[in-house]
Amino acid sequence: MEQRICRKCLLRDLPEGEYFQNMYLYIRNLPEDEKAPDEEYERRLSICRECGRLMNGMCTECGCFVEMRAALAVRRCPLPEKKW
Repeated sequence: MEQRICRKCLLRDLPEGEYFQNMYLYIRNLPEDEKAPDEEYERRLSICRECGRLMNGMCTECGCFVEMRAALAVRRCPLPEKKW
């Protein structure tokens, strides 16, 4: 089955759960030179899991989906004290 990324949809317009599939497809298809290494990605997520600003997969400091932010090598924690 071909996966698609809906470039012009709001999350609320997608069938329930499909937006998660789109997010993981986006992460999987990032160019390798833009991705954080797998070990670093997992380290970042473990830090986010312990953070009081994580709510339903989103960072309440900046509003990002932490799994997407953590996947990009150039991204950093948005908190002033930068946890990663």
